[in-house]
Amino acid sequence: MDYISSLAVDPTVWIALATLIVMEVVLGIDNLIFISILTNKLPEGQRERGRRVGIGLALILRLGLLGTVAWIVQLTEPVFTVFGQPFSWKDMILIAGGLFLVWKATKEIHHNVDPDPEGDLFDAKAAGITFGAAVTQILILDLVFSIDSIITAVGMTEHIPVMVIAVLTAVAVMLLAANPLANFIQANPTVVMLALGFLLLIGTTLIAEGFGVHVPKGYIYAAMAFSALVEGLNIVARRRKKKAPHRPGH
Repeated sequence: MDYISSLAVDPTVWIALATLIVMEVVLGIDNLIFISILTNKLPEGQRERGRRVGIGLALILRLGLLGTVAWIVQLTEPVFTVFGQPFSWKDMILIAGGLFLVWKATKEIHHNVDPDPEGDLFDAKAAGITFGAAVTQILILDLVFSIDSIITAVGMTEHIPVMVIAVLTAVAVMLLAANPLANFIQANPTVVMLALGFLLLIGTTLIAEGFGVHVPKGYIYAAMAFSALVEGLNIVARRRKKKAPHRPGH
């Protein structure tokens, strides 16, 4: 109790908590975009449950990893070196997750551009996806994003209660935003392509981070925000054109 009390009156802890909550929410957006796109491929009656399961798994993984902070820190220790470039378990996980994200986004973009592919690398026997397959893919990316999230948290504070509060807050935001975001993506087909482009960008960034090339997150999210703003203006313009009365000669 004395430990918690001392944290509660320490202003640096509150600053760290506020900063960490913002960071965790931003990192959770990547996770949420993937969950939204994937669950929208499920039958309508299973979509909301799929989102809740995906976000629930993200929470379980993050809290579970917080219980093994000492082990998480060791993931950043080099395991082997290739051509002078050291690789840790974290690097390998980021590279594997990035490759999976790039593959998945590329596959989805291919199906959006050519909805009836036959006999090619990305050919799918069914347009939809099973609930189990969706949960499995969400679990894979949840693990990657969770490890990245917890390592970020460990780098910003040493206090476990602060990390737990930040993680719970970020997951709560994900839970609240899941359905509105998924419904918005579903209702605006052009946004799907934009979101898939975001996933490609995120996947490429994860691979670069795995190879030791640090890409400032601010640049990534600024580019995403600008693209989202432009697409938002396009959506508004299209809606106004539909509502505008047709005039002869125009």
